[in-house]
Amino acid sequence: MDKIVIEGGNRLNGEIEISGSKNAALPILAASLLADGCCTFHNIPNLVDVYTIKKLLISLGAEIDEGDPLRINAGNIKSCLASYDLVKTMRASILVLGPLVAKMGRARVSLPGGCAIGARPVNLHLKALRALGAQIEIKDGYVEAVSKRLRGTTIFFDISTVTGTENIMMAAVLAEGTTVLENAAREPEVINLAEVLNGMGAKIRGAGSDVITIEGVSSLMPAEAAVIPDRVEAGTFMIAAALTGGNVKLLNCRSSHIESLVTKLREAGVSVEQVGGGIEVSGSGQVMSVDITTLPYPGFPTDLQAQMMVLMTGAKGISVIRETVFENRFMHVNELMRMGADILIDGNRAIVKGVERLKGAQVMATDLRASASLVLAGLVAKGTTELSRVYHLDRGYEKIEGKLSRLGANIKRVRE
Repeated sequence: MDKIVIEGGNRLNGEIEISGSKNAALPILAASLLADGCCTFHNIPNLVDVYTIKKLLISLGAEIDEGDPLRINAGNIKSCLASYDLVKTMRASILVLGPLVAKMGRARVSLPGGCAIGARPVNLHLKALRALGAQIEIKDGYVEAVSKRLRGTTIFFDISTVTGTENIMMAAVLAEGTTVLENAAREPEVINLAEVLNGMGAKIRGAGSDVITIEGVSSLMPAEAAVIPDRVEAGTFMIAAALTGGNVKLLNCRSSHIESLVTKLREAGVSVEQVGGGIEVSGSGQVMSVDITTLPYPGFPTDLQAQMMVLMTGAKGISVIRETVFENRFMHVNELMRMGADILIDGNRAIVKGVERLKGAQVMATDLRASASLVLAGLVAKGTTELSRVYHLDRGYEKIEGKLSRLGANIKRVRE
């Protein structure tokens, strides 16, 4: 088991390049199941979750040529089984369900695992697939789906769901007729997937709005495409720069994907400027408290809530952070309080009173984004912070300790 050790107090300065988006790469790699031939993908991040989905695709019979670009040939897949052993660590594994049913006419996919941040049921996926004509049963912890050919229909998502939108969009591209997805997720990752599918010959309109229309086609061809930059990684480093009073330029990122964060950072007194090739963030002086409510895109991302809370622990005044997306996403709070943070939990609200400085401590990661927040806390804490269970971190951040070290942080990974 690895742990990360941080000596706090260093300002971050310099340039870093943001990696490809994990949340865009996973559905795009799953989409390779739909193509008759070899797809080529650029800017795929080197992450545990990406390794997991590649291993899953290989188990189905796909051939993968590693490297940048990454090449996947799923034209000769035979298996339709996504086993528990491969799916248990990552909820996004459910993304193979839609493509398998659409392309192969059947699928047996284990109910997924992943971060324990609250209920993320797949019932919305299953309800939509049934509406498309699939016969679905749950047996022994597996989703079993069968359909000779899916049929287009109108589907309303009761709750805006990113993976649900992506899964059903991939299923509908090979359905007979037209499918309309209402209350669809609007995230940039959904747009990226739609662009990739259209490059394969799909006919998708409206991605990025809450109504997506898909005209089914008989087959898809291989395509070459690039994954968008990771807006959550970019946001994490932007908050890190603000937190340490540093000056960091982020290359290969799009401010248009994180406007809600940019707005809140500026409200807090942080300088955020669009510069050639990226975004420059400068933190100087006292950070002011701001209130935050997490919402589906284009609202403030739940995936940046924990990191922003760390910034607020050192802000002047009191901030109120409301979590409306997941019901169990304050697990990092107890660890921050071990470091001296003044936080009160009231239902889905965290009331954060700024303190003079956090103190280093032994802390434990509980999920992906919570682990990132504890790294950020360690950057500004007095003394040494030791973060254990960093395998959570490796699911979504590509060599974060290396990037932070290049910016001047005193951080290292060691064996426990």
